[in-house]
Amino acid sequence: MKVSDFHYELPEALIASEPLPNRTDSRLLVLDRLSGEYRDEQFPAIKSYLRPGDLLVLNDTRVLPARLYGRKPSGGAVEILLERLAGDTRAIAQIRANKPPRAGSQIILEGDIPVTVTGREDAFYRIEFPAQPPLPQLLERHGHMPLPPYIKRPDNATDRERYQTVYAQNPGAVAAPTAGLHFDQPLLQDLAAAGIETTTLTLHVGAGTFQPVRSERIEDHHMHAEWISVPTAACEAIARTRDRGGRVVAVGTTVVRSLEAAAAANHGDLAPFEGETEIFIYPGFDFRVIDGLVTNFHLPGSTLVMLVSALAGRESILAAYQHAVRAGYRFFSYGDAMFILPHAAERWA
Repeated sequence: MKVSDFHYELPEALIASEPLPNRTDSRLLVLDRLSGEYRDEQFPAIKSYLRPGDLLVLNDTRVLPARLYGRKPSGGAVEILLERLAGDTRAIAQIRANKPPRAGSQIILEGDIPVTVTGREDAFYRIEFPAQPPLPQLLERHGHMPLPPYIKRPDNATDRERYQTVYAQNPGAVAAPTAGLHFDQPLLQDLAAAGIETTTLTLHVGAGTFQPVRSERIEDHHMHAEWISVPTAACEAIARTRDRGGRVVAVGTTVVRSLEAAAAANHGDLAPFEGETEIFIYPGFDFRVIDGLVTNFHLPGSTLVMLVSALAGRESILAAYQHAVRAGYRFFSYGDAMFILPHAAERWA
């Protein structure tokens, strides 16, 4: 398979650069993964496509204010985008500067805080922060929300709350698990009252999620590493769901990667797992855990388009995306959502 097999034409005007006034204002394209049939809805309608006994699996990672601005001692401007934390004072990061910094060189952040470049790993740098102030405090004080590269504006105060799910708990991500941005607390409470359960896991999304596939033959692509934690409680909730005949619905591709990676690490059977994964899901993948998926619309030719194509079929996904373009859906992180159903809903009969 080639990257070009997963391309579609997207007008730039459909890329959402701002969140809607309310999280649940988003539209929802409901796609039956077996027939390819789709329906246009508003996001709160997701409740009518779920059943009592179904389980939503959420990624509770919290986005760090991971973009930092500074200067070289010579005065040249520098931008740092953390990829992931590597300890109390260390991180892996992308660095933009007029000349690549060398190992041992310093960058002076806002507030005259020195950061030392200690080495390089491919496109990423290893950097060392001072012990004081503590790194989380430094980021909260001087960091900016790391909006994706296709959002062509600076971050603002609104992004601190809206580029974050309402159930975010564990700091560590530098990109939001965006499928969860459509849920607010009243909707989650309505779902719970309807007998739809939730459980959580953690995948700290890295900046590598926006890296393009550079090999035309997708089987040659190597995924970036991501840290995941699939706890015992999530595994037990999924087992109970299976026992009662419910369906396991992942909220976001990060949840899919976490659950399927945890199963792959245990010979196909889901078990608790904590560590790094480089799982790459594309058509032909044998899903062991999830039944359905709530997700946003993804970049043309991206690994995430390949993932949803593995679940619902490439032709069905591209047809649904083409419909979404014609219908004026909003795309990417602050855009609208898709619900890939395990099978046709009763209300379609």
